[in-house]
Amino acid sequence: MFKHLQKWFVTHFLGHSRRRARLVSKDGRCNIEFGNVEAQSRLIFFVDIWTTVLDLKWRYKMTIFITAFLGSWFFFGLLWYAVAYIHKDLPEFHPSANHTPCVEHINGLTSAFLFSLETQVTIGYGFRCVTEQCGTAIFLLIFQSILGVIINSFMCGAILAKISRPKKRAKTITFSKNAVISKRGGKLCLLIRVANLRKSLLIGSHIYGKLLKTTITPEGETIILDQININFVVDAGNENLFFISPLTIYHVIDHTSPFFHMAAETLPQQDFELVVFLDGTVESTSATCQVRTSYVPEEVLWGYRFAPMVSKTKEGKYRVDFHNFSKTVEVETPHCAMCLYNEKDAQARMKRGYDNPNFILSEVSETDDTKM
Repeated sequence: MFKHLQKWFVTHFLGHSRRRARLVSKDGRCNIEFGNVEAQSRLIFFVDIWTTVLDLKWRYKMTIFITAFLGSWFFFGLLWYAVAYIHKDLPEFHPSANHTPCVEHINGLTSAFLFSLETQVTIGYGFRCVTEQCGTAIFLLIFQSILGVIINSFMCGAILAKISRPKKRAKTITFSKNAVISKRGGKLCLLIRVANLRKSLLIGSHIYGKLLKTTITPEGETIILDQININFVVDAGNENLFFISPLTIYHVIDHTSPFFHMAAETLPQQDFELVVFLDGTVESTSATCQVRTSYVPEEVLWGYRFAPMVSKTKEGKYRVDFHNFSKTVEVETPHCAMCLYNEKDAQARMKRGYDNPNFILSEVSETDDTKM
């Protein structure tokens, strides 16, 4: 009881006082900013304008969408008004009865704007139309029609690509709140649970991890956010996962693992961030998506395992209870990986010994006199 109270006190009080900075949040967002970027480098974003528009937030994208159409309609409306003004088609010039205008029924800036809108979106009410009187109006009509198709294609394509991005599909992939360390198959493992909330599968799924920590090289160089590969597997491997039900992935803590020299007592004092990645192809759209999450030392529970969550009903169906998705159960676990492997080595050495049943221990009495 005292152990649980002590752990709760450390987690809720001391943990808040020294909250660790994350590079990757629990929902996969990267906590990083770029400073002192040269102005010339910022122009590269406009060279790759398609990716820049796709990465914009919805409020900025809709602002660009509305501005592009309204701006082009108003701009060409000014040009149509200029054509009517130069050709003296406006009522203020009092044209003669036999005067043929460049565009029929343009009486001012408002009617020029309406004609520009009708031309670009191909409404074609039939009231205002271009005549063969002047070639300038014909050229302007062709130019606006071509430019209008380009604007429609770009903006509608950007909206469609934004909606169909697999980033939203990644929201239906969830990881457990905590990672646990316990024995699995006779080995000490770090376990994480991941679930697919949709019935559609992720094709060619691959899962892996990166351990981020600050290291100092033998030359004395300090490397912040040094990355160490962490191999995660399930019982069938770490590629082409059959992701129909929640999976428990695990990392074997052996001599090559960066967790090998950690213990249950020293784990909370460690300074690292474990980032877990899941890559896969969306079955319905064939788009590749990536799901990310991270764990800090306070979120790694030593001596626990996940509660079971898959059962079989009387009707023969498999039922997944997500109430137990992040629920953990305390189990007996060695307090360090080195202790487990030392115990195994001792047992192996004992097995290599032999017992001789004919061996008899006899006592020999020592005498002071020795006969020559």
